[in-house]
Amino acid sequence: MNMRLTDDSDSASLPREVIDLGKKIAELPREHQVHLEVSYSRVVESVKRRRRILGLIQEALAQLRLDVKYLMFDLDITKKERDELKARLEET
Repeated sequence: MNMRLTDDSDSASLPREVIDLGKKIAELPREHQVHLEVSYSRVVESVKRRRRILGLIQEALAQLRLDVKYLMFDLDITKKERDELKARLEET
């Protein structure tokens, strides 16, 4: 069977249930494995793709949070500068 269930890098990125399903499929007679192999491969690729997408989304959210923090800092400094200039103008 071409499911590469023994590859640790693949197994580490897959949920336990998917790995277990692959092992159960591998235990079936060859004629049954052939029918399930393509579907199983699609499920594995789908899980990997979703994990990659989730990772990209998490990175984007982390960057967005950092950007918002910088913007809030910049806004606070701008408000302080505005208030200082306003106070100076009122003194004169």
